[in-house]
Amino acid sequence: MTAGLSRTLDATEAGAPTTRRGLDSALPRFLVRRLVRLFWSVVAVVTVSFLMVRLIPGDPVRNALGTNASPAVVEARREALGLNDSLWLQYVNFWKGLLIGDLGESFSLGLPVSEVISQRLLATLELVFLSLAVALVLSIPVGIAVAALTRGGRRRPLDLAYTSISGLFAVFPEFLIGVGLVFFFAVQLHALPVAGRSGPDSYVLPVLALSIGISAAMSRIVRVEALTVLQQDYVRTARSKRMSAARLYFRHVVPNLLTSSLTLSGIVLGSLISGTVLVETIFSWPGLGLTIVDSVRSKDFPLAQGIVVVYGVIVLIVNLLIDLAVAALDPRSATKGL
Repeated sequence: MTAGLSRTLDATEAGAPTTRRGLDSALPRFLVRRLVRLFWSVVAVVTVSFLMVRLIPGDPVRNALGTNASPAVVEARREALGLNDSLWLQYVNFWKGLLIGDLGESFSLGLPVSEVISQRLLATLELVFLSLAVALVLSIPVGIAVAALTRGGRRRPLDLAYTSISGLFAVFPEFLIGVGLVFFFAVQLHALPVAGRSGPDSYVLPVLALSIGISAAMSRIVRVEALTVLQQDYVRTARSKRMSAARLYFRHVVPNLLTSSLTLSGIVLGSLISGTVLVETIFSWPGLGLTIVDSVRSKDFPLAQGIVVVYGVIVLIVNLLIDLAVAALDPRSATKGL
């Protein structure tokens, strides 16, 4: 056994990526690679948002000025806004504005886009991160508990009930869940406000509408990961030594699920942000989700593309931070792909 362990240690030391020196050299390269990826991802987000809003049919200037405006006034306004320039020149000017923090002026509101976003971004971020926190708090304990109770094919009725109910909630769209919550808690019970952002109780229904489906989907993934961890040799060894259940799960199972849960939360963040568009509309929430719906309806190019860029950059930066956190928790992940 000693000889086998010695050979294993020698083999580990021979592999540069798994040694301490290899890990120390891999982390800076990992950071550089992620920053380069972030740069090109931002370029892609800006380009797609610029082109996407211009596919909206209709004339934004005519829509903003109304049908009674004369053709001369419409043309003068288009010229002032630079909409008569070539698409390439508009794209270059958009980048010039971004680099100095100028996202243009909203056609419909007559205000700088950066001002509109700064006024309404906080309301959306509150919904998104509260919903993410609720989803993590619900999904991780539920996934681990169901995995512990159903491991090895035990309690088949519980397994069947859990997979059926969680699968049902996971496929329900946020707006349907939101409508159901409003009907039951606001209309029937009069326990919570129907809409608006007026106090702590006004957060309950929109946060639940965003987090219920995500929690169900995440708990299923956490359950699968927990079942894998519970089948590992070191867990069976710890159980054979009659280690207490609390110590077993908090010392061995939960830490091994932490990196996968962090990675999963980064993926879920994009779904939560996209879900705010409909949820904010249902609950008349004064955030960017409701604003982007209004901007698309009114063909407000600068406001729509500014919000899309802000959404995209937030998701990219949060995912970068999550990648760095995962690399700090498990430095071996930084060596992948090197």
